[in-house]
Amino acid sequence: MIWFDRIKFYYEQGLWSKERVHNVVGKVITAEEYEEITGEPYIA
Repeated sequence: MIWFDRIKFYYEQGLWSKERVHNVVGKVITAEEYEEITGEPYIA
C-alpha cells in the first residue's frame, strides 16, 4: 500500500483529521493528493 492509499483510508475511517493529513503534505503526499483526500484545496 502506498502512502496516498493508506492516508486516504485513515482519513475516510476517521482515524486521521484534516490537520494530520495537512501535516504530511510535502513529506509523503502532494498538495493535489491532499485535495483528493479531503475534498478541499490545500492552503500552505
